[in-house]
Amino acid sequence: MSESHRTKEENQLKELEEILEASFDGIMVTDKDGNCIMANSSYTRNTGIQHDEIVGHNVRELLNPVWMKDSIALEVIRKLEPMAMEHDTQNGNHIVVTGTPIFDEDGNLKRVVVNTRDNSEISHLKMKLSEAESMERIYLKNIGLHKELVNINNDTVVVNNRMRDIYEVARRVSSYNTTVLITGESGTGKELVARYIHNEDKNRRDKPFVVINCGAIPPNLMESELFGYTEGSFTGAIKGGKKGLFEEAEGGVIFLDEIGEMDLSMQVKLLRVLENRSVRRIGSQTEVPINVRIVAATNRDLEKEVREGHFRDDLYYRLNVVSLRVPPLRERKDEILPLATKFINNFNHLYGQHKKLTFDLVQALENYHWSGNIRELKNVIENLVVTTDGDYIYSSDLPWVKSRAPETKGMPTLKEAVDGFEKDFLSKAKQRWKTTDKIARMLDVNQSTISRKLRKYGI
Repeated sequence: MSESHRTKEENQLKELEEILEASFDGIMVTDKDGNCIMANSSYTRNTGIQHDEIVGHNVRELLNPVWMKDSIALEVIRKLEPMAMEHDTQNGNHIVVTGTPIFDEDGNLKRVVVNTRDNSEISHLKMKLSEAESMERIYLKNIGLHKELVNINNDTVVVNNRMRDIYEVARRVSSYNTTVLITGESGTGKELVARYIHNEDKNRRDKPFVVINCGAIPPNLMESELFGYTEGSFTGAIKGGKKGLFEEAEGGVIFLDEIGEMDLSMQVKLLRVLENRSVRRIGSQTEVPINVRIVAATNRDLEKEVREGHFRDDLYYRLNVVSLRVPPLRERKDEILPLATKFINNFNHLYGQHKKLTFDLVQALENYHWSGNIRELKNVIENLVVTTDGDYIYSSDLPWVKSRAPETKGMPTLKEAVDGFEKDFLSKAKQRWKTTDKIARMLDVNQSTISRKLRKYGI
């Protein structure tokens, strides 16, 4: 036999060994007399019999009255036909065993291939799959439900019972011309509640809804923005003067967002407007009657602000006729999925995408703290729509998961790291046990595998 032909056969044998070793099923091969030639690691796992108790031994040596009364290999040798049986193993597995004869060209028995499959492991996998499918069905059912609840053009999602109560109170007070104070962390949807009150107010829904962010307007400009000014009242005043936002909101609702940021001097002037129901432009002596409803919102603890002297108590009590506290998103996790569904629908439509939420992602979203609440959730969903590949979004795509990814610059690849460990390990094994046969028995692998790897690393 030529050297090249021998090398080719050796390579084919190595490849066959690797394929058999990778098999989920246990595989053992005997000769015509029942002497075991090889067994993969799945066979030892399924049967509980160690590798060095099998390979190089006759299967008759494995027979015992408790765990192995019969041998499928011996039955195949006796009957010269495929056989199958079930039995419980010494390590508690319930396995199905099949034996198949292999004949030479003259029809004589040459080999017996024994195949084992652990039914208990399969049953466990089926159970896990059933659990996963059950959870997936619940998730898909919820997705279907929320698709009915959520409309792309709708601004609100109300699923949580506390939120239902808030919107119910908001609906009832909408018909009364009273001030409402909405509290809650940033991003919880306080403005949405204010808009709902405006939309439910039959007398004001067709009139303006004017939003003023009290924290975004400098104190020296706040008065002119709210109340307006006359021509020539200060340098830079436009010709003819200008209406303030209270006048712009005539007949409708003015929403004073972040009211806790308002300067104390302006609080005095706002209180006067609330009491007199009129405004006076800067530079004018004339009071202009106004018909507006005031809804205020804050993420601050105004009672604490009052105690510390940062907010006027008389203004606080004037605003706090009806108080609504919007809970943070972490206290209404049942709304995370419908909100995420609404946002992904919106951004899919906006960016021409077809991204889908996965059960894995929804679980991660529901376990997150959401310090930025709904606003943060909306931003995260937009980020996922525009930065992920493929149609399905997973928890590994989340920005905070990616940011925790370990720095790999300058590190070896996983293959390089594994090879380095394996080379060092086998070098020490050879120093200790000397021969490939002893190394293979001690490490519970085939001798050919050890020989191949020692050649690979030049050991």
